[in-house]
Amino acid sequence: MHSPPTFPNQFSFNSSWIHYADKDIVIANKPSGLLSVPGRGPEKHECLLSHLQVTFPEIKIVHRLDMDTSGLMVLALNAEVHRALSRQFQERETSKRYQAICAGRPSVQQGVINLPMRCDWDRRPLQMIDFKQGKSAKTLWKVLQQSSNQFLVELTPITGRSHQLRLHMKSLGHPILGDNLYADAITLNMSSRLLLHATNLSFTHPVTKQWLEFNLPSEFSPPPC
Repeated sequence: MHSPPTFPNQFSFNSSWIHYADKDIVIANKPSGLLSVPGRGPEKHECLLSHLQVTFPEIKIVHRLDMDTSGLMVLALNAEVHRALSRQFQERETSKRYQAICAGRPSVQQGVINLPMRCDWDRRPLQMIDFKQGKSAKTLWKVLQQSSNQFLVELTPITGRSHQLRLHMKSLGHPILGDNLYADAITLNMSSRLLLHATNLSFTHPVTKQWLEFNLPSEFSPPPC
């Protein structure tokens, strides 16, 4: 086992980050505020991957979560499994669900957001809705609990665009609390972190061929009644 890496503002690795592991895959619980993979510059080298490489030197990233999003990710422990899992994500053969706390009070309890997206090149890394040049983006949403000015929502992305859930909820008129990219100042200051968590992840195990379902409820409190 390698010595733990050192980083400025280092996250302390916790065994709770590893939700499940076998000889082929690792299911990780990524903390909010930690990158999935290294970013540009030495100050952004610390990430979930770099921490897990201490225990699993051959580990490979399959998909990502935004830095400020917490929750479930699957990583591969060899090249063959990495190829198989990457194909499942590309072919949309996986299933993912999230929970978020959003501002406001929607007029209906569930719906479908179907708004094409692309990068806002003048304001990167922001994304934008664009009906001419955007790529298709679809999200299912359902209210789980409502308070006077915020609600807990289940989000199911059918596509996997960057910032899709954050931008789609903003476009619906209900930004996610603590969202430093898409929320208004009041909604941003309602939480010290982005209240978005990947709660469910399902896919076919590349070796055993079993359909696996993992569930990890969010740690943030539901909105007060």
